[in-house]
Formats: sequence, structure tokens, C-alpha cells
Amino acid sequence: MEEQLFLSLITANQGIIRKVCRLYSHDMHQEEDLFQEIILQLWRSIDRFRGDAKISTFIYQVAINTALSDFRKRKTTPLVEYTHELPDMQENPTDEVLKDRASAFTNALKTLPEIDRAIMALVLDEWNYRQIAAVIGITENNVAVKVSRIKLKLKNILTR
Repeated sequence: MEEQLFLSLITANQGIIRKVCRLYSHDMHQEEDLFQEIILQLWRSIDRFRGDAKISTFIYQVAINTALSDFRKRKTTPLVEYTHELPDMQENPTDEVLKDRASAFTNALKTLPEIDRAIMALVLDEWNYRQIAAVIGITENNVAVKVSRIKLKLKNILTR
């Protein structure tokens, strides 16, 4: 693939890659390292893209597989601070409150097993179960069951 075409493809889909990096990294340096590794793996594998699915699906597959591989290499448990109390609810949450909630949700996602994290990343991007099943390599029915169970796990984590 031509370098300029590849770079435009990365630019158009960097949100997908960044999201996967955030879910599987503990800090900014690790996130950047993972981003670079995903780009490298995409460059190496882009010629195998057959066009059977959308390019974004292919990018998700490469990104998630690279992140899972990197995560398994590190074999570390993420450091997550748990809160036992929910913050007081406000009528119109401030930016700071929204930021805190987003951070708590991201931390909760990071406590999930690797595959569950990947599934939720796709759900949050509003992918349907058929698309998720294709990326993850499981049946649509299994995706539905997993999503339901993951939501319960997240609810339990966030309401502790």
C-alpha cells in the first residue's frame, strides 16, 4: 500500500486506535507505545485486508489483537482506585464531575478481562452484535450474553 494512502487511513481512523490504546494502557507513555505498535502492525498487515468488511473493522481487529498481545506480555494487574461511595448527584453536572465519571468508567472498564474490554469498546462505538461477533470471533448470541453480563459487572464495580 502506498504510504500516503496508509497515512490518510490512519488519520481517518485514529479515534478507534486511540480508544483501544486508552483501554489497555496504564499511563500516557504506555498508551503512546501501544499506539505505535498498532500502527506498525497495521502497516505489516494492511496488504492482507481483503475488503470483506469495512476497513474500520479490520483496524479494530488489528488494534485489539495487538493490545491483547501487548497486555499479555506485560502480565500486570492494572492499578485502579476503587471508591466505596458514589458522588452526590447534581442536577447539571459540571465538567469536573463529568470528567470524574468518565475516569471512573474507564477505570472500571480496565478491570474487565481482555475480551470483555474489547467487546465493550465496540458496544460503546455503537457496533451491532453481528459486527462485534465478526471482530471478536464469537457468535452473535454469545455477544449478547456477554454484553449483558459485562453491564452487570460494570454496574457492580461502579456502585461499590
